[in-house]
Amino acid sequence: MTTVADVMTRDVRSMTPNDTLMQAARAMKDFNIGAVPVCDQDRLVGMVTDRDLIVRGVAEDLDLQSAKLADIMSAHVRTVREGDDVTEVQSEMTRARIRRMPVVDSQDHLVGIVSMGDLAAHPSTGHEVMAVPEEVFSVQARVQPARGEGTPQHQTR
Repeated sequence: MTTVADVMTRDVRSMTPNDTLMQAARAMKDFNIGAVPVCDQDRLVGMVTDRDLIVRGVAEDLDLQSAKLADIMSAHVRTVREGDDVTEVQSEMTRARIRRMPVVDSQDHLVGIVSMGDLAAHPSTGHEVMAVPEEVFSVQARVQPARGEGTPQHQTR
């Protein structure tokens, strides 16, 4: 059985609920990521995506320099554990149309993240990703790389 620990990304960049929207946007740009886990100490308390920044921040006319991630983050985040079977995790991600899930320990401390990209890149699971419905990746297909930067990465590191 292949577990989440076999495919997940470790050393994930996280931020705090008190960090600003601008800091999150810069981190996403600098690390070429589309989502950032939000942690209080090392305990996961939410997630912020690039879409959250636009829809819940910019479109709501929040001040990017002063508004906090706590103002826009999703507080109810689906998580997985390192020992979970990747086949089950992949099925859940497909059903829920989720492209990434934080990996936490028994105290909800962030230990990594698993993405559809991680699953696709792993030899034991990559062939199964082909069965993922196209609509899970449809947003990615419409996104064009900025100024020759290549394909957008949706993996958090």
